[in-house]
Amino acid sequence: MAQKSTIHKVELSVSDMDRHYYATHKLTVAKHPSETDERLMVRVLAFALNAHEQLEMTKGLSTDDEPDIWQKTLSGELELWVALGLPSEKVVRQSCSKSKEVIVYCYGGRTTEIWWEKIRSSTTRFANLQVVKISEEESAALGKHASRSMKVQVNVQDGDVMVSVDGSIIYVTPVEWKSAG
Repeated sequence: MAQKSTIHKVELSVSDMDRHYYATHKLTVAKHPSETDERLMVRVLAFALNAHEQLEMTKGLSTDDEPDIWQKTLSGELELWVALGLPSEKVVRQSCSKSKEVIVYCYGGRTTEIWWEKIRSSTTRFANLQVVKISEEESAALGKHASRSMKVQVNVQDGDVMVSVDGSIIYVTPVEWKSAG
């Protein structure tokens, strides 16, 4: 019998001074049985860093042809495709052809650097691709604070991110490996 996803309720308050975006989102996040707490929290962080009233969590790991997070126009066109982890060159290429903008948040320590060295040269042709690295220490610290019901406050200023999860504070400094444009 297949395991079911675990539902996490997240009250996410975003204060992004870099983008002048301030809002609270009530998220219901389905954690796939094979998903780690670390990946779940990186997904919440990625949502916060791109927060918009039309941004949505997708089915994620359970669907091959969808990103983890996306934003669509009112007419259904993909504006933003957000992927987590270490997608293959093929997946990156397909994502870039489907969406106006693609952001990959990679995490996981040394494996991220090996992955990036392998696909870096093939990504230069994608002007709509941004690659952002979250350090292993920061993503692991986020993962330790995952719970079924969370209040998460994310403050962004000058590229630095402060994440407060139920009173515990984690500082995250996303490193941009490739910028779009």
